[in-house]
Amino acid sequence: MKSVALLLLALAVGIQAGTYLDRFKEQYNKIHNSANGYFSAEGVPYHAIETLVVEAPDYGHETTSEAYSYYVWLEAMYSYVNGDFSTFNAAWQNLESYIIPTLQPNMGGYNPWKPATYSDELDTPSQYPSPMQTGVSVGQDPIWQELVNAYGQSTFYSMHWLLDVDNIYGFGNSQGQCEAGPNEPGPSLINTFQRGPQESVWRTIPQTTCDSFKYGGNNGFLDLFVGDNSYTRQWKYTAAPDADARAVQAAFWAVQWAKEKGVYSQISDTIAKASKMGDYLRYTLFDKYFKKIGNCIGPYNCQAGSGKDSAHYLMNWYFAWGAALPGYGNWGWVIGDGSAHFGYQNPLTAYALSTVDELKPKGATAVEDWTTSLQRQLELYEFLQTSEGAFAGGVTNSWNGRYDTPTSNLTADEFHGMFYDWEPVYHDPPSNRWFGMQPWSTDRLAQYYYVTGDATAESILKKWVAWVLTVVKLENGDFQMPDNLTWAGVPPEIHVQVNKYTHEIGTASATARTLAYYAAKSGDQAAKTAAQGLLDALYKYATDKGITIPEVPDQYGRFEEPVYVPSGWTGTYPYGDTISSGATFIGLRSWFKNDTDWPKIQGILDGGEIPEFTFHRFWAQADVALAFGTYGILFEQ
Repeated sequence: MKSVALLLLALAVGIQAGTYLDRFKEQYNKIHNSANGYFSAEGVPYHAIETLVVEAPDYGHETTSEAYSYYVWLEAMYSYVNGDFSTFNAAWQNLESYIIPTLQPNMGGYNPWKPATYSDELDTPSQYPSPMQTGVSVGQDPIWQELVNAYGQSTFYSMHWLLDVDNIYGFGNSQGQCEAGPNEPGPSLINTFQRGPQESVWRTIPQTTCDSFKYGGNNGFLDLFVGDNSYTRQWKYTAAPDADARAVQAAFWAVQWAKEKGVYSQISDTIAKASKMGDYLRYTLFDKYFKKIGNCIGPYNCQAGSGKDSAHYLMNWYFAWGAALPGYGNWGWVIGDGSAHFGYQNPLTAYALSTVDELKPKGATAVEDWTTSLQRQLELYEFLQTSEGAFAGGVTNSWNGRYDTPTSNLTADEFHGMFYDWEPVYHDPPSNRWFGMQPWSTDRLAQYYYVTGDATAESILKKWVAWVLTVVKLENGDFQMPDNLTWAGVPPEIHVQVNKYTHEIGTASATARTLAYYAAKSGDQAAKTAAQGLLDALYKYATDKGITIPEVPDQYGRFEEPVYVPSGWTGTYPYGDTISSGATFIGLRSWFKNDTDWPKIQGILDGGEIPEFTFHRFWAQADVALAFGTYGILFEQ
């Protein structure tokens, strides 16, 4: 009787451990071991333990809304395993404290009947700044007043995508402050990308999110990006919708797990915040300038939208908002994005926001919007699925980011009037070259299928899983994942090939988790076996800091790459680096030369080969933990 009582007590507190749940807890503890350096003193998750990391973030001790969304998800699962949801609440509170912007003055002056002034997206950084075009009509913002009515505020409850955790650039845009300077300890909100699809991280000009003209040139950083007759001191933020959606997805699981434990009251306040984030996330569903969706060609010809006819109902690449600083006017602006990549879609989040009572947003038409979005996302998967099973690129309502006439082999009614694009948004490297987009997105589809049993999702997944089982290599207890994919054709005849393999742990774990969710619902034994095989192979690379495999970052020969700055434009960064014609990536970031790993880079610049590096990226380490935990929850209970 005593053993039965102990078992019941264990079940009440946490869930029974097995091999994969034990591995989840082991990996979780490594991430939270302060000696390993995954978190800042403020508890912010770094993009990576290492500092000399150049990817989408250009420094390892920056962080992203992506990392935060993984942090919240990790804590939701740990709370379930542990039986106490306090760490989930704490993760969300940290997110709210540091990466949801506090400083948003004058947004009350935003006019939803004219959300923003139009400017073209251009092909290369050297074509910028892009002139503002006041004569181009823009559409109505149909959800702004709903949000004001629902929450009694004119500020956004959305994450800005990039945070300079240690204030290495020195802008000092900590919460509530604007360009307070290098003496601020951080974290500091910053931005990088803003100059078209060929602007890889190596060609960016890092910039302040709150431009008081203290740094940069005479007009701060504004006239590097847009051409205008005059410039006003202002702030601006950009959201990465896949990250906000992943945070809501984590909240969905927290709801299910907390209710299963009978402790939902512990997280009800946090879930209300996640629901609110999901309401503002609806800005991901609209064209950049709220123009009407469908056959939208020519900025002057394409009709301004009214009501919801500017909604494509897909998860787009970004949305952004900003306004004047105090004393410089009472106006604001909002833009969405006309391009949607399959890799950003999240049907589980759309399902949660449209059907789960605890997560249904307050906005008057939010549930209706997310209901439509769920079906539109499923349609997109079907539209983009190749005969092999992989998903190709995405669609856009604005060809080339300026409503151009699309390539001649694309018809005028591809997908609800939007055009197929094999590399939406960015081209250096092509946005759908990386295999990781496949399991990242399909994992969410598989979770949705696991929760609902949706027949359409099952059909799509069956085809994708069959392809993945042929391209993932599991041999002698080790693994090889596809890395680079190549594409040919247009819908409905698109084809994919794998042209490079890698040992990437994040894509392996995401693939394993996708296969596990699919197997748990469908009973597919081959998918389950492959999931387990990938997890076992990953575990062989465990160290005291996590799970990692040395890699050769093939882009690391680009530290001296030229960064375009218009002739005659000069400016400075807080620490004194000069911005002018002839700038280079490293010239704008001279502090990299003090990094302990800089001798490796200098060796490359001196003509040597790119050596191996070992990285511990937060998202990948969390993804591995979540894959172990998912397999344990699905198959060990």
